[in-house]
Amino acid sequence: MPGLEVAPSGLEVRQPGPLSLIQDPGRFGVAGLGLSQGGPMDLHAFCWANRLLGNPMSGAMLEITLGQASFFAHQDMTLSLCGADMQAKIVSNGEARPQANWRSFPLKAGEELQLGTAVSGLRAYLAVKGGFQTQAILGSRATVVRNKLGGTNGEKLTKGAVLKVSDNSQTNLNVSCTNKVPDRYQPNYSDPVTLELLHGPQYMDYTLEQLATLFDTRYRISPNSDRMGIRFEGQAVKAGPAGMISEGISAGAMQLPPDGQPIILMSDRQTLGGYPKPFVLSRYSQWCLVQCMPGTEVSFVPGDLTHASKQWQEFVRFFELFE
Repeated sequence: MPGLEVAPSGLEVRQPGPLSLIQDPGRFGVAGLGLSQGGPMDLHAFCWANRLLGNPMSGAMLEITLGQASFFAHQDMTLSLCGADMQAKIVSNGEARPQANWRSFPLKAGEELQLGTAVSGLRAYLAVKGGFQTQAILGSRATVVRNKLGGTNGEKLTKGAVLKVSDNSQTNLNVSCTNKVPDRYQPNYSDPVTLELLHGPQYMDYTLEQLATLFDTRYRISPNSDRMGIRFEGQAVKAGPAGMISEGISAGAMQLPPDGQPIILMSDRQTLGGYPKPFVLSRYSQWCLVQCMPGTEVSFVPGDLTHASKQWQEFVRFFELFE
C-alpha cells in the first residue's frame, strides 16, 4: 500500500571494525586489465565457512580483520564463523551468550552478533547460508579497495550498511543447524610460525650464501603490512640481480627489494613487479602467515614442491574449489 514502510531484511552492519570486506574466491583472468585478483587472505578458513553451510565455494562472505565488529539480523538466518578467535557472542533481549568459533549457528531476527578483539589469529570469516548477495563485477563480488571493485561500491563496509542475503538463508531454526569443523582442521594460531619457501623465478640469480640469510634469521612481521603484501623486518638479504624487466606476480611470491627486506605478495598484489622473486610461499604457509599479528616472529624453511603440490591438489578436490 502507498506509504507503507517495508521492514528491512538482511544483515545490518552495526560496527564494521577496522576492516571488514566482502570476499569470494577472487577475480580471475583480469590481470591483463591491470586489476588485482582479490579474494580471501585465508582460503582455508574461507572454504570451511562455506562448507559448514553447504554453500558453493563461490559464495561471498565477510573477511573481518582484527575484530571489534557487530552485525544485527533483520531476519532469521544461518551463519558460520571460522578463522581468528574474536570472542564472539550473540546478544538477544539484553542478554549475551558466547558463540563458539569454527561452527555454523542460527541468528534470529532481532539478535546481534558481536565480535571482540582478536585474541588468536588476525582474520575471521563470517558466512551466511546462500552467500551475501552483492553485485558481481567482472564475475566476482570480491572487494579490492585499491581497484574500487566489488563489495559495497568497492569500499570496506561502513556502519549502517545492510547486506542482502539469499532467500534460502532462513533455515528452519527449530531444526539443528549447527555444524562444526573437525578439531584436526582447526589451526592453532598460537603455535610457532614456520613458513615453507619454494623456488621462485629468480632463485638461480642468488648465491647460496645470500639465500642462507633467509633461513638463518628470525624475521618480524612489519606493521606496514596489508592485503597487498606482508612485509618483514630483520637481517637484510644482500642485493640480487639488478635491472629486471617487470613480470607477472603469483600469490605468495617473495620479493626482495633493494633494502633486502622480504615482502610476501598477497591477494591484492599488483599484477606486475620488477623486483627479483627468489621464492614463493607454499599455499598452506600463506594461510598461516595471514593470521599472524604484526610483530610476530617467523622462520623460513626450504619447502618441497612435490609435497606442497599434493597438499594443494587434495585441498582443491576436498572443497571442489574450481568446479
